Amino acid sequence: MDFTLCALPGPLVITPKRHGDARGYFAETFRADAFAKAAGSVNFIQENQSLSAQTGTIRGLHFQTRPFAQGKLVRCIAGAIFDVAVDLRHDSPHFGAWVSAELTAENGKQLWVPAGFAHGFCTLAPDTAVVYKVTAYYSAEHDAGVAWNDTDIGITWPALADPATLSAKDVRQPALRDLPPLFHLDDALTGVPHG
Repeated sequence: MDFTLCALPGPLVITPKRHGDARGYFAETFRADAFAKAAGSVNFIQENQSLSAQTGTIRGLHFQTRPFAQGKLVRCIAGAIFDVAVDLRHDSPHFGAWVSAELTAENGKQLWVPAGFAHGFCTLAPDTAVVYKVTAYYSAEHDAGVAWNDTDIGITWPALADPATLSAKDVRQPALRDLPPLFHLDDALTGVPHG
């Protein structure tokens, strides 16, 4: 596995090695020892999957608040996505900054989005399926987000991003400047939000 640092401390792009022959390929998509060495020790306790039928579907920007803040290990198993992580750690010098990666079924890349970051994506192909492991259980009470098109964040979304695909929840997400302090600088380094 290849672990590539992003422009912000915390997120990583992970590229599993594929061993191929005439039949196809084999790849280890997760190894706890390799992951811990590159990103710190985490405990994945839930796995989620989404399917987006339409190209240009926007999902996010999502996160959960303490004590259910989640780190997410995201991969695309069909189609392709423009995947984004946004730093929400109020004491970070990178607060509000973002990184992105193109994750496709073909390239096999994954994005590690630590606790303290919002996550979202735009589909680049029809019938795109995304799978992600998380470090905390889903909690409706702690489910939160920030506006996908917040100008203070300034994500350069693909031209095909279609606001008409937003969920009712994502249409109403607040601006970054309206969020209270939720995360600290060391949240992304420990993988476990402190109280």
